Amino acid sequence: MNTKRLSGLMQLAVAAGLILPLPGLLAQQGKKSDIYHKGWIDFNKNGKKDIYEDPLAPVDKRVEDLLSQMSLNEKSCQMATLYGYRRVLKDSQPTPEWQHEIWKDGIANIDENLNNVPNHTGKHTSFGYPHSTHAVSMNNVQRWFVEDTRLGIPVDFTNEAIHGLCSDGATPFPAPISIGSTWDKQLVHMAGDIVGREAKALGYTNVYAPILDPSRDPRWGRVVETYGESPYLIASLGTEMVKGIQQNGVASTLKHFAVYSVPKGGRDGEVRTDPHVAPKEMHEIFLYPFRKVIQQAHPMGVMSSYNDWDGEPITGSHYFLTTLLRGEFGFKGYVVSDSKAVEFLYEKHHVAHDFEDATREAVEAGLNVWTNFNQPKYYINNVRNLVKAGKLDIGIVNDRVRDVLRVKFELGLFDQPYVADPKAADQIVQNRQADSVALALNQEAIVLLKNQGDLLPIQPGQYKKILITGELASNGSYATSRYGPNNNKVTTVLEGIRTFIEKNKWNTQISYDEGAKVLSPSWPKSEILPTDLSQDEKASIEKAVQAAKSADVIIAVVGENGKTVGESLSRTSLGLPGKQLDLLKALKATGKPVILVLVTGQPLTINWAEAHIPAIMTAGFPGPQGGTAIAQAIFGQYNPGGRLSMTWPKAVGQVQFNFPFKNGSQLDQGGPHKKDGFGHTRVNGPLYPFGYGLSYTKFTYSDLKITPDEKHTKGTIHVTCKIANSGKVAGDEVVQLYVKDVYSSVTTYNSVLRGFERVHLAPGAAKTVSFDLVPDDLALTNRDMHRVVEPGDFEIRVGASSEDIRLKQTITVAP
Repeated sequence: MNTKRLSGLMQLAVAAGLILPLPGLLAQQGKKSDIYHKGWIDFNKNGKKDIYEDPLAPVDKRVEDLLSQMSLNEKSCQMATLYGYRRVLKDSQPTPEWQHEIWKDGIANIDENLNNVPNHTGKHTSFGYPHSTHAVSMNNVQRWFVEDTRLGIPVDFTNEAIHGLCSDGATPFPAPISIGSTWDKQLVHMAGDIVGREAKALGYTNVYAPILDPSRDPRWGRVVETYGESPYLIASLGTEMVKGIQQNGVASTLKHFAVYSVPKGGRDGEVRTDPHVAPKEMHEIFLYPFRKVIQQAHPMGVMSSYNDWDGEPITGSHYFLTTLLRGEFGFKGYVVSDSKAVEFLYEKHHVAHDFEDATREAVEAGLNVWTNFNQPKYYINNVRNLVKAGKLDIGIVNDRVRDVLRVKFELGLFDQPYVADPKAADQIVQNRQADSVALALNQEAIVLLKNQGDLLPIQPGQYKKILITGELASNGSYATSRYGPNNNKVTTVLEGIRTFIEKNKWNTQISYDEGAKVLSPSWPKSEILPTDLSQDEKASIEKAVQAAKSADVIIAVVGENGKTVGESLSRTSLGLPGKQLDLLKALKATGKPVILVLVTGQPLTINWAEAHIPAIMTAGFPGPQGGTAIAQAIFGQYNPGGRLSMTWPKAVGQVQFNFPFKNGSQLDQGGPHKKDGFGHTRVNGPLYPFGYGLSYTKFTYSDLKITPDEKHTKGTIHVTCKIANSGKVAGDEVVQLYVKDVYSSVTTYNSVLRGFERVHLAPGAAKTVSFDLVPDDLALTNRDMHRVVEPGDFEIRVGASSEDIRLKQTITVAP
């Protein structure tokens, strides 16, 4: 056998994930196999088991031993990210030239390596798919860092995962705003478990998820990437997502710390600054999810944001990154910067003189790892130059590196740096169980907004001819976005309906006409300068109208796509983009019943539709299985039970209009038509309140019990109530618990969400739902900026939405 053939076999054996390759096969490569021993790896290749190489040694001692052996060059390399293949890294696999790159001394993490993001390749690649090949390829990269760097420090492979792992063919979930609408903690935990399991199988060790930013301004483009507006709902779902991810030995990195999601005017893109947020509001709304998730789920990562707060840029703030995050919240992992967050210290915020000065500010503030779509050498050399010039204390550098190393040890990278069984990835990634969870998320995210005359669900044989219309019925591009899986088959709404009809052998004819596109040529200019219908638009709508005249019922699928909502895609208005409203009006004028299916990543001001269309459901931003879930809901195979995780305003002029809100801040403005939602000069009330959602069945609430039933100490308060399905079909009810502080030393919120449970009940069935209120659930931020529980009266409210309260009782908390 020739040498090349022998070397090729050796590489295949190593690529398969073997920890102990045969020494004979590696003889001509310096016997790299000699570093692998039973139970430990000789990372520094010195022929003995150092403390950091001993799996039985305490993590802190392993960290200190490794740190003591590191040079400044090696320490600084643990403070930067290398973006992966086709982002910054030019090679999919190690090459001899890597010994001349700055990462010859190691690197903190490699982000998005081999994940084949759709806007860079658009199709499967040989190293990204099948899944086992991907795992082998990641092992090859990891093996280079273990075997070909002096200390062999493994890489932390990071990746995005806010609605499924951002990798070829991974299990795709609906967008986070849809996940928020499920109000299902158990299901979100299962989704997190799938993300972590698939990441582990493919070689990723750290995922950027979940996003914990509260969406308080619906114009903001990244609303679609959040769980909603309520800090409690976000914290509850975020806790479950983190626990699900990390139970697989994969780190969860929270985004975006902090006060990131409320840029001035809802703007996005390069703005992301100047949030107008008062100190108490910052703690009660924007910091609350991060504090609760860190304390309850112990995530190993946090991403620092681009923006400032009150003139203090977050990524250069010792207060945010150290005093709050580590001191008050107890965070123990490492902090990465969002792209350009360090550079913005001098480019945008102008609090640093140049990139080197910005580097110093960020490191001193508490940043561990710089992350940007640029060569890591620029930042790494900044650190080295600052230390050598005496401008940055090496003790601070040591502290930042300690955090990174600690996470790597806790992840087990020094005990098992490779994917142990690459072939298993083919069975683990997007298996049948994962697909069933993804479908359930799409189903549970559907919110029924209106159902006049019980138009829904459509019954077998009820209609002979159904017209489907709207571009979004046949175009499923919304189902694939930047921060989730790619190259998955999408089932559109049209395909989902046709498949349902054929599978169930209904004698129903389905026809389709586009009617109107999501965007008109003049959009977004038309948001402030409306244009008349073009001849092509008139003709397309008229064609749909003619088809509607011969149909028995119309299903109009309208809303948004990936060009109208998302990162750097904030809105000026919240109306239906393009000429979709014209289509709805023309369809309504035919006299045929119209069912409206909304595909949207943010609240929309669909006032005309609410007034004139008899049945409306929103699917949020569904994943690839969205068409199947929507069809099942329309035809009654699935009963919608989702609830809105954001308030839907009637007009942009009401923004900000959200939940929770301060006492008196969202009162109606009186006038002669107050009951109709109009004051003397402005519109009153929400279009749909927070927590709102209908069902094909009815639920009754009774037997509210609170114990202890008299004066309460500052211990746990137990709340129970009975929920019964009084309708004729099975369904889900989201039972919501709200707390109102009746009197307090500072102005508080009208009420706050402090518990929820999604329950499934058959017709006639009942269930007792229990909640536990802990002291923090009753606490407020007082005048001295301390979080305390003040003695006094609290009203406990239980209901079906923030405005549909069915049961309530006042309790007294004793001093």
